[in-house]
Amino acid sequence: MRAVIIGNGHIGDYGYIKSKIKDEDFIICADGGYNHAKKMNIHPDVLIGDFDSAKDFENEINRIKYPVRKDFTDGELAVKYAAEHGYENVLLFAMTGDRMDHSLADVLLLLKCKNGVLIDDNNEVYLLRDKLVVNGKKGQTLSIIPINGDVCGIVTKGLEYPLMNENLYFGSSRGISNVLTENSCEITIKSGMALVIKVERV
Repeated sequence: MRAVIIGNGHIGDYGYIKSKIKDEDFIICADGGYNHAKKMNIHPDVLIGDFDSAKDFENEINRIKYPVRKDFTDGELAVKYAAEHGYENVLLFAMTGDRMDHSLADVLLLLKCKNGVLIDDNNEVYLLRDKLVVNGKKGQTLSIIPINGDVCGIVTKGLEYPLMNENLYFGSSRGISNVLTENSCEITIKSGMALVIKVERV
């Protein structure tokens, strides 16, 4: 079973985002994510947050309220809930938007997921720890961005610009804008961590 977390960030195409959600998914709304869920006619299994953004949620029985003054964002509390309840596969929606601080922090929540992907209207963001297979379409753009230092011993399959036991250095743009040559690609590394971002739509 998979957990879906809906945040209070931007959604431009509700139909596209809803198409990624399955009926059997466990739906967690992080505060204002409840407003997005209602627009998609999705009923959350649990609502989490300080409820400064959610509207007309009073009839939702399964909700967990936190104080406004707290040490964690509503999004992180939602990810924590998913992990504590055994959800290893997590999709995160509406976690990016106009607030760069929130967007960056929410992307880094992938570190707290065993198998997580953050999806917005145009991108899918994965965390590469040792090995990652990304499914897509031939011709799609894919970037590899080190996040906590250098990434060493990279080997890629299915990309136009292959890396064969090479390194990507923290702060370098070398891993930007590679291209899928097949409908999936495989990336393995010996050390480090990176964000892998597939440009889903432009």
